Amino acid sequence: MGESLLLRPARQDDAAQIARLADELGYPSTTQDIAARLTTLLPQSHHHVVVAQGDDGLLGWIAVERRLTLESGERIEIVGLVVSPIARRGGIGQALVADAERWTLAQGFDSILVRSNVARAESHPFYESLGYVRRKTQHLYSKPLGQAG
Repeated sequence: MGESLLLRPARQDDAAQIARLADELGYPSTTQDIAARLTTLLPQSHHHVVVAQGDDGLLGWIAVERRLTLESGERIEIVGLVVSPIARRGGIGQALVADAERWTLAQGFDSILVRSNVARAESHPFYESLGYVRRKTQHLYSKPLGQAG
């Protein structure tokens, strides 16, 4: 690819490019949606959002969360990873995951989780090549509840 790459914390003014990248992966979000989410997430110490900045804009992003669940206790999970199709296989995803792993260690944890949809078969060998091991397969259920508010 030949361009420079900078990993840095996400900023509010990244919202449009983060939305574009999310849309490329099949998660359509408006700039306003992402901006509102960034407003909530960025100040929280248990969230870590990093972007990969190239010469001409963002090439990827990762979101990591420190969460507490009643049944499992506290853990760290990669909750979103997107690399632009034009930049894939160039080491950006690997760099973003390495950043998430460093953050995890800095938080005092010695392991990190990631979920990968079975429909995203191309991501499975990627995670496995980085040492991630599949632990389980599960179903996700959703129920619309009508108008909120």
